[in-house]
Amino acid sequence: MSNQTNQETRQWGSRFGYLMVAAGAAIGLGNIWRFPYLAYQGGGGVFLVVYIIVVALIGHPMVQMETAIGRYTGKDTVSAFQRINKKWGFAGWMANVCTLMINMYYVVVGGWVAKYAFQYLISGDFGSDKQAYYDNFTSSTVEPIVWSMILLAFVSILLYFGITNIVEKISKVMLPLLFALLIVCGIWAFFVNENAIEGVKYYLLPDFSKFSFTTFAQAATQVLFSVGIGWGLYVTLGANIPKENNLKSDAIMVSVFDTAAAILAGFVIVPSAFSGGVDIESAGPSLVFNVMTDIFDKLPGGRIIGFCFFLAILFAVISSLFSFFEISVRTFEDNRHMGRLKASVLTAVIIGIGNIFVSLGFGLLSGVQLPWIDAGGFKTLGIYDWLDTFTAYLLMPIGCILVCIYIAKVWGFKDFEKEVTNNGKFGHVSLYEKLLTVVVVPFFMIVILLTVFGFIK
Repeated sequence: MSNQTNQETRQWGSRFGYLMVAAGAAIGLGNIWRFPYLAYQGGGGVFLVVYIIVVALIGHPMVQMETAIGRYTGKDTVSAFQRINKKWGFAGWMANVCTLMINMYYVVVGGWVAKYAFQYLISGDFGSDKQAYYDNFTSSTVEPIVWSMILLAFVSILLYFGITNIVEKISKVMLPLLFALLIVCGIWAFFVNENAIEGVKYYLLPDFSKFSFTTFAQAATQVLFSVGIGWGLYVTLGANIPKENNLKSDAIMVSVFDTAAAILAGFVIVPSAFSGGVDIESAGPSLVFNVMTDIFDKLPGGRIIGFCFFLAILFAVISSLFSFFEISVRTFEDNRHMGRLKASVLTAVIIGIGNIFVSLGFGLLSGVQLPWIDAGGFKTLGIYDWLDTFTAYLLMPIGCILVCIYIAKVWGFKDFEKEVTNNGKFGHVSLYEKLLTVVVVPFFMIVILLTVFGFIK
């Protein structure tokens, strides 16, 4: 097991197993933690419509392209890009840098989720001031780091045995449970909240007068973070897919699962917040931790549903981290010729060091500010915000543009079509799909880049 390099031993045990791991990679904090408050800010139903359109236009084709690149070589992100052109290894290394930096803050927030789920399990007591509880916990020096290390160790140990081994078996159970928990929470929120129907109407019925360019830009950015495109995720997972699998339909299924999870999370949060009179827009990222706990505290069965809700988020976090970690583990294992154990330990150490700094950035190191430059001039960001901005709003869009160039110019549509369609067995790459690759996806990414640097308001 120390050198797991044989492609046959790495292949997924079943198509369902792959879809659950891939969907688990996509379904994470972006869907449950971030999507609901962005949907509210973006006008509710109109944001939902725009988001679904953007997933179809850039999410699905990017998943398909990245998966094809991965399956073609059966190796890590760096080796995959080098297969056609040695000079393109930089694209794989950029993906690894991006995912390592994402893991540095993702594990920390995942540790918060684990703490809240555990607290619901043992007592459900967050005190009378939920905001104070949240602030005191996240800013403390030791406890958040401990929870992060527990999560880091759990994911790393399971990944040592290979993502197509124990992880695939766990994902087959965890993902269906995740959807079941979200459905239960959504039904509960609808029936126990007095004004739930108003929240559902706002969430589902589009009012196109609320549409703005900001809505479009937020939806496009959220797709990058939520679906997980532009940083080698599906290149890594695609390396394990057997040649007979239909990559086109698999990409559709992954996109559908991811979008469904985001919509279900909104069904829990938006009606509950409406009923509690919560200003979702101002609550923002803290919505799940201090606002939802306050709402659950005031409603019948709140402790039970609160535990189920945070358990669902924890499942989403763990299922994502399996694939996030695997990107770097596979690169160290294949491209740097390390054994599986050394690759797993090195990945965990790098991420763990980053976790410590990010966690302390909410407390002891809160005064540390990192530079950022945009059209408005020079500004500074905290450690977490800087990493989030640098990865989700800069490296991911650049990564998507590079994949499009790689498919269209380096690999070529002819050879790409052979891989993605199994030499024509599953249709062909249409003119529409080619236009998405060379025009639509790059355009969306340029819009995101111009937005993050302040050129578009």
